[in-house]
Amino acid sequence: MGSYATLERFDFPVALAVSSAHEVLSDDGDVEQVFAWKSVTKPLTALAVLVAVDRGKLSLDDPAGPDGSTVRHLLAHASGLPFEAGAVLQRPGLRRVYSNQGFEVLGEHVAEAVGMPFARWTREAVLEPLEMTSVVVEGSPAHAASGSTLDVLALGLEMLTPTLISAELGETARTVAFPGLSGVLPGFGRQDHNDWGLGYEIRDHKSPHWTADSNSPGTFGHFGQSGSFVWVDPDAGLVAAFLGARSFRSEVHGSLWPVLNEEILTAHRG
Repeated sequence: MGSYATLERFDFPVALAVSSAHEVLSDDGDVEQVFAWKSVTKPLTALAVLVAVDRGKLSLDDPAGPDGSTVRHLLAHASGLPFEAGAVLQRPGLRRVYSNQGFEVLGEHVAEAVGMPFARWTREAVLEPLEMTSVVVEGSPAHAASGSTLDVLALGLEMLTPTLISAELGETARTVAFPGLSGVLPGFGRQDHNDWGLGYEIRDHKSPHWTADSNSPGTFGHFGQSGSFVWVDPDAGLVAAFLGARSFRSEVHGSLWPVLNEEILTAHRG
């Protein structure tokens, strides 16, 4: 495991793959080993929702979730639903509240619109076309996927250069939805501008953050409590995917990921 010095500081198995839009630039560790993705499931779920939107099965502005909430609110963690099951916390669009429940409600809504279970839709609409053969989704559309680092990379490449949805919808997904909302970024604390697109977290100028200081503000992606991440930096034209054998710890992942991501950008940014 020698592409990036910081990888040696993880005292448990990890795997990392980095790509441009055209070629894989590096891979370290067992990039075909299956690990839990946890919340890296959310961008996969978001892409499945966006495919349904692109095919006219539903609209981003369809009512979904609490009164006043839409599909767009649910994707952007702005519906007012809490982190896990419970009562609505506030009216939609008031604050960014990271919500697993919101993604579970979203999965139910899309399943009804497409006429099949959401896991099956995800498989047919995303996993099979992208040949993400290692991925299994059993359970919550918020956090239940598992698969290889190479398949996380495939997801990131689709996020960078969409083939399953229109370029216009892809751009909408990585643009801040409901700008200016404050909220807590799990693991990294309160952010006055806790920016999200449609299922993708947007870096903007958040501090602290799990990407590098020199990642562009337009960088988008997600990390998971399994110790996983995928990010897409459209300015650098890079995608990075990371999985590992231990759950997220702020003193390990929270401190090493930004350093690692800085190394990746230094090595490959044009």
